Amino acid sequence: MTALCAADLVVRLGNRTVLDGTSFALRPGELVLLAGRNGAGKSTLLRVLLGAVAPGRGTVSLHDRALAAWPALARARELAFVPQDTEHAFEFTGRELVTMGRHPHRRRGSRLQPDDLAAVERALRAVDAMPFADRPVTTLSGGEQRRIAVARALATEAPLLLLDEPTNNLDLEHALQLVALLRQLATARRGVLVASHDLNLLAPHSDRVVLLHGGRLFVDAPPAAALSAENVATVFGVRSGASLGFFPREFRL
Repeated sequence: MTALCAADLVVRLGNRTVLDGTSFALRPGELVLLAGRNGAGKSTLLRVLLGAVAPGRGTVSLHDRALAAWPALARARELAFVPQDTEHAFEFTGRELVTMGRHPHRRRGSRLQPDDLAAVERALRAVDAMPFADRPVTTLSGGEQRRIAVARALATEAPLLLLDEPTNNLDLEHALQLVALLRQLATARRGVLVASHDLNLLAPHSDRVVLLHGGRLFVDAPPAAALSAENVATVFGVRSGASLGFFPREFRL
């Protein structure tokens, strides 16, 4: 069953065509890595899938229903997003920001319920953010702010999770913890789409790798096939050593 589907997307920003006939599908239970050069359209595709950017042509559907037909709160209960930019100018605590992830589940003006508090607690613990959860986010490091942003998305408990460069600013231990968490979510039948440049870290744990190139979907395949030496040379313009396989080094917790 396809949970999120885009067909024949065309997006132009100014005079540049960012997506040109791109189609994509995300199913429950899979972790998908979205990769490509800078400017390949990864972030744009994520925002189209979220409904934040309207394509000039093409369609997006969520659970076989046009994405635009979903009420905003209902859509927010289905789709959670972690953006690249996680800095905040206001003195919210980390816990307060994560609590905002419960907004789609609450009536306006209603108090937090036990289910909300439990979801926030689980999300903070999942990203190892409890030690700094009650500090103002303006005092947190970039990596700590990134973990709060991921926790906020997790607190929505949405079945589909889209993340844009989620390992940015994370040290190796917490990056590995995050990848393990994303793999666990996919195993638990969540659909997870991650846009990232970190092929070595994420591809070994992914079910599929999608490469964007020239505004088009160049390949959508299991990691070993998607990241063949030929594909890497075409998409990224670099050589990959065949004798090392497609992952130079394996890291484990």
